[in-house]
Amino acid sequence: YLCQKDNSMPNDNLLKDAIPIIKEVGAFIRNQAGKVRLEQIEHKSLNNLVSYVDKTAEEMLVSALGKLFPNADFLTEEETVLQENNEEWTWIIDPLDGTTNFLHQIPLFSISVALMHHDEIEYAWVYDIMHDDIFYAAKGKGAFLNGEPIKVSNNKDFEQALLVTGFPYGKSKVMEQYMDVFFHLMLNTRGVRRLGSAAIDLAYVACGRFDGFYEYKLNAWDVAAGALIVKEAGGIVIDFNGGQDFIFGKQIIATNQQFSEKILDVIQSKMDV
Repeated sequence: YLCQKDNSMPNDNLLKDAIPIIKEVGAFIRNQAGKVRLEQIEHKSLNNLVSYVDKTAEEMLVSALGKLFPNADFLTEEETVLQENNEEWTWIIDPLDGTTNFLHQIPLFSISVALMHHDEIEYAWVYDIMHDDIFYAAKGKGAFLNGEPIKVSNNKDFEQALLVTGFPYGKSKVMEQYMDVFFHLMLNTRGVRRLGSAAIDLAYVACGRFDGFYEYKLNAWDVAAGALIVKEAGGIVIDFNGGQDFIFGKQIIATNQQFSEKILDVIQSKMDV
């Protein structure tokens, strides 16, 4: 008797099979750098920009990934597809994380793709487009950069820690509290960077370039992939209450094994969380 293939589960080769798809979309984005005209930029809200590049990239990803593993819904930033079949699996996609950098030709922007089973991220990819670096992980299988295993930093000295963040836009009180956190960490570590792509921030924590990342008011498509990659690289990922509501809770801390409590303490002492 032939065994019936279970089409409700991803293929064993899914992690590797998605890479050329993501890289092809990355090549399209790279090719469009510097070609977007001012009148082609839409303002979704203050400091939240989108162009035809974001939308086309998302359509390309949805089409190809949907063929790679059809039994999944989509949660996408640009909402080019609305599928609500209540499937067990969900693709979570940010087709261009760091749109402002892209539009200003600052070479730090990425594609973020995650595949979630119920509430758990099972597969993750972050493509640092201009450096042609693909970070990826599967739950329980470790994290990789261009095929090589990666680990978070082993730095134990917080004064020597290099951190990265992004700034939330909106209410002045939250921003003032957030800047108090930034100021404290800036004075008590080696420094705090702001690159403009949360997915890249998380990927760089996973491979030890940064010792920690924190940010407020992010969406699931910003962090879903990077969070799994950090975890699989041996890191810790929590929300601002020390819990696990970082995918949909709009707050995240991702660090090596040493610094999650230190960053958490600073945030809780400075912010109303």
